[in-house]
Amino acid sequence: MDGTPLDRPARHAAQSGTSVRDHVVRTLVRVDFDERSTSSVDEVERFCAGESA
Repeated sequence: MDGTPLDRPARHAAQSGTSVRDHVVRTLVRVDFDERSTSSVDEVERFCAGESA
């Protein structure tokens, strides 16, 4: 593996004009939101399937 583990996040942070810390936090928040959103959709689908049965 070339470089340090922070090379890629540092490049992305520089492209967006933020610090590495802010970039990582925003990425984690986005991933958490995506997981919660998917979970909510699954829950609604299960609820609606139960309503029509």
